[in-house]
Amino acid sequence: MKYLYIILLFYFCLGTAIAQDAKKDYTEALQLVEVWLDAQKDFDQLPGLSAIVVEDQDVLWSGAVGLANVADKVSTQPSTLCSICSISKLFTSVAIMKLYDEGKLRLDDRISDLLPQYDLKQQYAASGPITVRSLLTHSSGLPREADAPYWTAPEFDFPTTEEVDAGLKNQETLYPASTYFQYSNLGLTLLGEIVAEVSGMPYETYVAENILKPLGLTDTRTELPEALYGSELAFGYNALDRSGNRDKLNFFQANGIMPAAGFSSNVTDLGKFASWQLRLRDTTTTEVLKPSTLKLMQQVHFTDPNWKTTWGLGFVVYKGSNGNTWVGHGGSCPGYRTALQIDLKRKLAFSVMINASATNPGKYINGINGIISKVKETEKTDESEQPVDLSEYTGYYNTKPWWSELYIGTWGDKLVTLNLPADDPAEAMTMYKHISGDTFRKIRDDKELGETLTFERDAAGKIVRYKQHGNYSVKFDPHAK
Repeated sequence: MKYLYIILLFYFCLGTAIAQDAKKDYTEALQLVEVWLDAQKDFDQLPGLSAIVVEDQDVLWSGAVGLANVADKVSTQPSTLCSICSISKLFTSVAIMKLYDEGKLRLDDRISDLLPQYDLKQQYAASGPITVRSLLTHSSGLPREADAPYWTAPEFDFPTTEEVDAGLKNQETLYPASTYFQYSNLGLTLLGEIVAEVSGMPYETYVAENILKPLGLTDTRTELPEALYGSELAFGYNALDRSGNRDKLNFFQANGIMPAAGFSSNVTDLGKFASWQLRLRDTTTTEVLKPSTLKLMQQVHFTDPNWKTTWGLGFVVYKGSNGNTWVGHGGSCPGYRTALQIDLKRKLAFSVMINASATNPGKYINGINGIISKVKETEKTDESEQPVDLSEYTGYYNTKPWWSELYIGTWGDKLVTLNLPADDPAEAMTMYKHISGDTFRKIRDDKELGETLTFERDAAGKIVRYKQHGNYSVKFDPHAK
């Protein structure tokens, strides 16, 4: 028995050592992320962008590029606040499900039983009931918006709760309940009213006391803090015009549409919000919600007949390109585009915020994920090989007229090239193996070696250009004025 214990202890220690050795080092990948985002900010003509990558309970990286306030040259930071618009819906959904946990409402409760003021016309006599569940899954058949033109520039005149309710009598359902997916800000707004009605306290108070404070989300608010506008709260900018300009948009408050689109936050807080979800899924202890309740929310509860749209209880739930289940939400308000996406299997979460309309934060999340997904578990290098200092080859090279520029960085004992700009940076990356001197060869997808990349130096021994296919690209500084 004694020997069996020793053997088991040996294998336990060996397994622990292997697990530790298998840790991924994202350092160089995240350096490439920073290079890529800096370039895309310029090529995509973004005022500012902030982003975060979270692995379970740890922040792998956070960073920002550009300006929160262009006129006053206020830099964007990971702490910079933005309108998160429809990501607000996740907090409203969590509030509803907390009341569900407490037995104060049921998913199949009818909205007409919970809200005395609800008098929107059901135009389909054969329709099933509009329930809490159908509101959470955007399958209620309700119109997309309340009866007010609040998305209209330049005023963005959002209605009060009283005005939302007064306008219900002028509206009617678009479809029978539980038939089609129809995204509805009105539906989530009414869920916020249900939170207030059932809890007996104002919606914003309930969310602050039961979600934001317990989770330590000190930079998340149910409104846009006007006193911080242009400093800690980024200005919002318009879509590009034909001259490549983005005008600053007017400040707004979502008012009665708050539960669907009114919140402000930063990527740091949304990273904490993601870590809470990953933590709760791995425990049996209630933290705001029961673990089983969050898992229930992050399962598919409605699939549109086209089979392309799948929704959980408040969460978008979908299969990622890697085959894993992803959950999250996006946000789009005048002057702001934001996203929060979580790969549940890898326990990786990403958030991106941009202070400009007509932009796509999902593109940058996909790009960041694509780069870090190329990182393999740490492998032992061949100690018989003399290490080569690759840092002198790194930097930007002018590749015009064929491409705008090429960045060369390090990736372990290899060089990595990245064409800029690149909507899909993972596809724009190529690895090169050192051969001898200043000569490298491309590593093909089949691991065979391909064409040659040869660097050349000036009289002082400094790398000034590279030669490939018989032609030259000169090293330069794209940030030099």
